[in-house]
Amino acid sequence: MSRAFVNEDLQSEAQAELPERPQSPFPNYVTSQGLAALEHRIANLLAERSALSDDGDAMRHEAALRRIDRNARYLGARIGCAILVNPDEQPRDEVAFGATVRVCDADGEARVFAIVGEDEADAAVGKVSWVSPLANALLGARVDDRVIWTRPNGNVDLEILSIDYTSPAASPSTGGDSDP
Repeated sequence: MSRAFVNEDLQSEAQAELPERPQSPFPNYVTSQGLAALEHRIANLLAERSALSDDGDAMRHEAALRRIDRNARYLGARIGCAILVNPDEQPRDEVAFGATVRVCDADGEARVFAIVGEDEADAAVGKVSWVSPLANALLGARVDDRVIWTRPNGNVDLEILSIDYTSPAASPSTGGDSDP
């Protein structure tokens, strides 16, 4: 293929406008770990941008720079609207944002979930967004309460075993289900 065609392809790709990443319609509640993670992600993006800009071949990196700029704008907006929730101000006797909740299902399997912000949710490690169906079932519950977690593949009956605000919400001890 002629080098001229390759350059035209690179140029048209680089000039293509990327749509902005949509912001969530919900308030951006964050834990201190979640806010730190957002700040770390934007710092990494800006460092990547700086490295590409210093390369001297702006045309070759234009598409990557546009992607980085779009993601940096998104993260900047998320940080700008972040509402840091102090775990010390949460009710100790009920599930609220920032709680680490130990539950038991009908089969006797115990699981631990942390109620966190949308940007720090990671179902693989038991961190669920405060707007997820699981969090909606848990929020407001107390120890010994039973709640129903409504899921597309069937409801799950959960008993609240413990509620903790002292352990970091970022690291529950066991994972959760894959569709919070």
